[in-house]
Amino acid sequence: MLANAPRNAWYPLTWSRDVGRTLARHKVLGIDLVVYRTERGEPVALDDVCPHRLAPLSCGKLKGDAVECGYHGLTFGPDGACVRIPGQTTVPTSARVRSYPLREQMGLVWIWPGDAALADTAPVYDLPQYHSPLWHAVEGEALHIGTSYLNLADNLCDPAHVSFVHLSTLGNAASEDIPVQHEVVGKGVVVWRWIRDAPPIPLFAKYGNFSGHVDRWHYYHYDAPCIAVIDFGSAEAAAALDPAERDRGLRIFACHFITPVDAHHCIDHWLHVRNFALSDADVDQRLHEDFRTAFNEDKEILEEIDRVERTRPETRRIGLAIDAAPKKMRRIVERMIDAERSPLAAE
Repeated sequence: MLANAPRNAWYPLTWSRDVGRTLARHKVLGIDLVVYRTERGEPVALDDVCPHRLAPLSCGKLKGDAVECGYHGLTFGPDGACVRIPGQTTVPTSARVRSYPLREQMGLVWIWPGDAALADTAPVYDLPQYHSPLWHAVEGEALHIGTSYLNLADNLCDPAHVSFVHLSTLGNAASEDIPVQHEVVGKGVVVWRWIRDAPPIPLFAKYGNFSGHVDRWHYYHYDAPCIAVIDFGSAEAAAALDPAERDRGLRIFACHFITPVDAHHCIDHWLHVRNFALSDADVDQRLHEDFRTAFNEDKEILEEIDRVERTRPETRRIGLAIDAAPKKMRRIVERMIDAERSPLAAE
């Protein structure tokens, strides 16, 4: 089990489109899972280990709604209970594997790795614009990144890096010296800044047909432990938009749903929701390529950071003003973990 991630939370497991009538291996928080759909279409996630000789169930066969171990044929239903042991009629109560609560939301299957009794009272994250006819949602990819999920969360609480990492897509030099503001909201952090009367970033220059300078914004919404939604957009500077009027400009929600795999590996399930070109498949594809380029730029630098963390663990970091939000993000996660370890401390 991954030590730096709370268990009692919904985590993205995989895209709904990728769960079918075949056994698939996944890992979340260091837990090996076998995942499939029942004949009625319901997703199932079981511990990927037969309790007999510890063979992975993913090496077995799907028979109806049950998984047959490929070593000796023990068969487990969607609830994890053993329903058949070849050669004997008695099935001991200990012959079972753990089954995990799952939900489907925003094109993803979500898993609850912690206390199953708490899952029913915890809603899965949802973005209202994802369902609105005034907006258009496009599923992205599952980007595997060789770093801790918290390093990726740092990145997604940090508008400042955009001015340097994403000059070909999401940033330009006009934002370099604009201060970043933040506040803690519930179990999350919101980080934002406005860049007024400046050239549009390459992405909005491509899709916005702006005649001159723009006002643009970034609002980074982080919801612990694994959700980051970036609300960003642009409008003609002459419009002098108030922050509450962002829908009048070109506006995009870039959604990042993070799967912590293990201490040095996470998956960024990303998608975008926009308020322009609602039925333009060409824009879908072009924006998809732009986001792939941008997020691979993040991947490159985050994997280099992970390499340095491993090879130079003694190196001290300095703190900057822009680090305030990522630090608070990590403290929120730490408090969630502490509350699970010591329930009385959370009261």
